[in-house]
Amino acid sequence: MDSYIITITLIGVAALGMAWMPSFTKRTGISDSVVYVLLGAVSYYFMDMLPKPDPVRYEDYTVHFTEFVIIISIMGGGLKIDRPFSLKTWIVPFRLLTITMVLCIFLLTMLSYLVLHFDFASSLLLGAALAPTDPVLAADVQVGPPLETRKDNVRFALTAEAGMNDGMGFPFTWLAISVASLGPNNAGSILEWFAYDFVYKILAGILAGFLLGRLLGYLIFNVSKKTKFININDGFIAVASALLIYGLTEMIHGYGFIAVFVAAVTLRNYEFKSEFHKDLHNFSDQVERILVAVVLLVFGGSLIHGILNALTWKMAVIGIIFIFLIRPFSGIVGLMNTHLHFKEKLGISFYGIRGLGSFYYLSFALTRKDFLYSNELWSIVSFIVLLSIIVHGLTAARAMGWLENKFSEEIPL
Repeated sequence: MDSYIITITLIGVAALGMAWMPSFTKRTGISDSVVYVLLGAVSYYFMDMLPKPDPVRYEDYTVHFTEFVIIISIMGGGLKIDRPFSLKTWIVPFRLLTITMVLCIFLLTMLSYLVLHFDFASSLLLGAALAPTDPVLAADVQVGPPLETRKDNVRFALTAEAGMNDGMGFPFTWLAISVASLGPNNAGSILEWFAYDFVYKILAGILAGFLLGRLLGYLIFNVSKKTKFININDGFIAVASALLIYGLTEMIHGYGFIAVFVAAVTLRNYEFKSEFHKDLHNFSDQVERILVAVVLLVFGGSLIHGILNALTWKMAVIGIIFIFLIRPFSGIVGLMNTHLHFKEKLGISFYGIRGLGSFYYLSFALTRKDFLYSNELWSIVSFIVLLSIIVHGLTAARAMGWLENKFSEEIPL
């Protein structure tokens, strides 16, 4: 039978199934990520004619496909946050970004270097790839659509963190690449990284995102009302805008992920009570869910086809330590002296889900520089993502529901 037809059919079944996943998760407490990884593994086990899911061999495709999914996910995440932006109201995700993420990178880097005996560049890349909270596979722990009247601190913190740190983790990936490329002029390379990859690219991403978000808001909410320049019913504007903003920002060498999220939040705050935000979010969410179905099928297939072959028991132990100790500990440290209840802090700290962003950063770095432990990196990252999908996917829905019932609060719109 034609493998192409089989593949198209499988994608159709998976995409159609996503329509029932929210109600399935609500009734069973099992995340769609668990179901689709299992479906992918079973499909690839019994269907030899399916395309080989080898992210190592096809790293260029892995980079671009994961990049596209993350762009859409970040845009949708920014659009659905109902809290007006200010340094005071967003202090929790900022602390997760500046304290928790950096501490995660440091601890995992040191553990990999001292216990697994990876070289420092590979250890740093592992820390950089796994530190950011994933925006793609974390739907169960994020806020709902725009204009909901009840929000809770845990979902808001995890949604905002996922949107911000998928861009803010990029400088550390570049640092790993720089360390792997170090020559005689070591100091110059590190200084160049700090000035260009850290300072300039972050600031360029923030500025581009803000300006383009304001421009987009003006076109949608001002110009369209006066001239009917934009059909206000077209939710696909969200996806089109995300791609445009990402591309323009990358052209000036800023971080496109940062720009897309900043633009989404800026647009969300432009006309805060507009119902059109629902249309924008709903379209991007539907596109994202179809793409996620494909990603999870492929990831399940890669488990069958050897992505974990280089995994050792030490690497597995490090993965378990990261999920159950490093991230929760780093989260609690980052949230010290905040207004949150300890149970909210614990929920935020534990449910920092790992996923597609880790694959993107890893494949991005490996397409630009040869790392000594590339196969091992793929195996341990895949193991940690799989562990996160299983542990978080089987517990997040119930835990988030309990926290929401106990601590949710009315948010004025």
